Amino acid sequence: MKLVVVSAGLSVPSSTRLLADRLAAATAGRASAEVEVEVVELRDLAVEIAHHFTNGFPGRKLAAALDAVTAADGLIVVTPVFSASYSGLFKSFFDVLEKDALAGKPVLIAATGGSARHSLVLEHALRPLFAYLRAVVVPTAVYAASEDWGAEGLPERIERAAGELAGLMAGLSVARPAVKDEFTVVPFAEQLAALSRQ
Repeated sequence: MKLVVVSAGLSVPSSTRLLADRLAAATAGRASAEVEVEVVELRDLAVEIAHHFTNGFPGRKLAAALDAVTAADGLIVVTPVFSASYSGLFKSFFDVLEKDALAGKPVLIAATGGSARHSLVLEHALRPLFAYLRAVVVPTAVYAASEDWGAEGLPERIERAAGELAGLMAGLSVARPAVKDEFTVVPFAEQLAALSRQ
């Protein structure tokens, strides 16, 4: 199986690329078959993307990246958050793809940002973009704020999303049995009754 990772990070090193690499490794680890991973760094394609808009022809590197994305069995797409949305470079890359290139293709969406308050970008910007492109977006999206690195929660989200993508790439359903909740929910009426007995 071929997994293509599209990273829109602009710096070196980049938290966007770090998240992309962790998602790719987790997906390869959860896959039922051997996974070939190819990374597309959009930073390296910025000039060719701009030229494509002005002359209508992709350069060699951009054409190779577009072919890789089109031929992939699954995609991981990661963007930094700029002005409460995906980066312009990220959007421009997907604007130059052929109309049906992502139709039916499993996609894991992810983003990085400076604070957790931008995490909704996954649901109000990325998910609608890939729904429009008719991709099959995995249920779990992954957002990593600066404070998430090294904290609890991020590794679990990465593993859950990776498992969903690996399942879709293998043609399996992402439906899984519900995880047993460790917390017992006490009905509100019982909570009030307990207070009145004190």
